[in-house]
Amino acid sequence: MSMSDSALEAVNNYRSIFISDVHLGTKDCKADLLNQFLKVHRCDSLYIVGDFIDGWRMRKKVHWKKSYTRIIRKILKMSKRGVKIYYITGNHDEFLRKFANNRFDNIHLINKMTHVSADKKEFVVMHGDQFDGVTRAHRILKWIGDWGYDFLMFLNRLYNRVRAKYGYGYWSLAGYLKSHIKRAQTYIGDYEDAASHYAEKNNYDGIICGHIHHSALKTINNVCYYNTGDWVESCTALVEDFDGNFSIIDWKQTQERRKAEKKALKLASRTEDSLTIEDGETALRDAS
Repeated sequence: MSMSDSALEAVNNYRSIFISDVHLGTKDCKADLLNQFLKVHRCDSLYIVGDFIDGWRMRKKVHWKKSYTRIIRKILKMSKRGVKIYYITGNHDEFLRKFANNRFDNIHLINKMTHVSADKKEFVVMHGDQFDGVTRAHRILKWIGDWGYDFLMFLNRLYNRVRAKYGYGYWSLAGYLKSHIKRAQTYIGDYEDAASHYAEKNNYDGIICGHIHHSALKTINNVCYYNTGDWVESCTALVEDFDGNFSIIDWKQTQERRKAEKKALKLASRTEDSLTIEDGETALRDAS
């Protein structure tokens, strides 16, 4: 049984699933992992919290795979089965903002909305690019987001090809820089403060957003700050159970752990087989 087969055995049901920053149309979109995730995680409501399609990059060059089409088909199929789909627009798919407040069957296109959790807490759901202007590190992030980030991800792809060749797992260069460069940490901190302050000021219990490709589940300024992460680097999603509890699922880490477990089981099986053969040979020698 393959890793994907074993993953399909357990289907997890949630009240709500929140994903963002898929960036369909770019080389770094991890559509295969998202397809796997959606196969084994079901929900009553799916929230796409912006930057699902990367209109910015597609204006320059379209990079489209079959797995990207499968993602769209999967979401349309979910909609037909009764799952409510809420597409909240982001800055990379801002071309859709002028069409907001429209409904296409079970798919709602909106710029911002309120999500009421199972335990009656109110969350504002928005992509989060609206908070860029109030962060001290906005200028450098804008430069990185324009073409520096593309170059960073190019280096990331090359480095991980080498790692894969020698049997090592994925390692995020962008994630490392975010956690080790002071300017990046300042931006993330400012962003989280601005987002939580917005929620507090508007009398929400919390905010659910994306945009900065950095998942989080914390309390700031007396409100809940939840960030979905992304499907370019970390491959994370925010989920809500039927009691109103939220958690982050790190799907890439989950799959890598399963792969390591499978490898360990194979190694253990080979060792056991080897020991069995040795015992048999010893018994034959003793008998002779």
